[in-house]
Amino acid sequence: MASTSQCIASLARLSLSASIKPANATIPRFLAPSVVQTRWKSAEKEKMKRAKKQSRFKEYKYATPSQEERHSLCDAMRYLRAAEVGRPPSSVTYELALKIRTPKSSPVLRNRIRLPYPVKNDTQIAVICKEGSGAMHDARAGGAVAFGEDSLFEIIRANPNKLPFNRLICHVDSEPALKKANLGRILGPKGLMPSIKTNTITRSVKTLMHEMVGAENYRERVGAIRMPIGNIQFTPNQLAANVKALVTMVKENIANMEDRVKKDLVEVVLTSTNGPGFSLNGFFNSTDEKVQPAHLSTAM
Repeated sequence: MASTSQCIASLARLSLSASIKPANATIPRFLAPSVVQTRWKSAEKEKMKRAKKQSRFKEYKYATPSQEERHSLCDAMRYLRAAEVGRPPSSVTYELALKIRTPKSSPVLRNRIRLPYPVKNDTQIAVICKEGSGAMHDARAGGAVAFGEDSLFEIIRANPNKLPFNRLICHVDSEPALKKANLGRILGPKGLMPSIKTNTITRSVKTLMHEMVGAENYRERVGAIRMPIGNIQFTPNQLAANVKALVTMVKENIANMEDRVKKDLVEVVLTSTNGPGFSLNGFFNSTDEKVQPAHLSTAM
């Protein structure tokens, strides 16, 4: 049997010997705590994906229909009239969508057009002008529902949600008074704030009022211009005149912007309030010889 001193000596040797370190256990990445995982790689990947997507879609994309998928004006009217059977004619309108190939960051097309056959004649115009001026006389003679400066500003402030007009123009001499009145928060969201950009600040109130009666504003949104083009009771000739006028003006607007940005009109689509859309091929007569324009000119 070993003595006490021998036992103590053997224990001392064991304590002085190098301790054996356990091997590092490899833990799968998905089992490691979220704090330990490095997230900078995933953030970098998302950033690269976003940049790649933005560089890939710099323009609005549209599916270009084939010639077989396009229709003449009379054919499109025929199908849309069939889709609107049973609905009150006064509540149904034709609408035109002009699809434009354009860069997303480019200036938008906007203008005002007076169609050969106006869709609606409910234009109520108010004129901001100096009291007792010639512009005020022109506004009264032209049938403006309200005119003046301070008196008109009071009407706007008193009933911001029930304005007696749906068009507002301003004479150039009253532009400082308009800016001083601070009505942008009321008129801006309604699209009524006069500005040079929207051609609603003028030197000739009489001329502008004549242009605005029966005129419609249009603006490019998300690569397309959409606006009512006629009532469901319009004849094919009336609708064709309106379509031609709008397409011609938009092409002129595109040509005027050629030095700044390249835009192309790629498709013209005719639809109605409750009907589908039909891409137009530029022809007038129906493909069915039995269907004549006179058949589409009668009441529904």
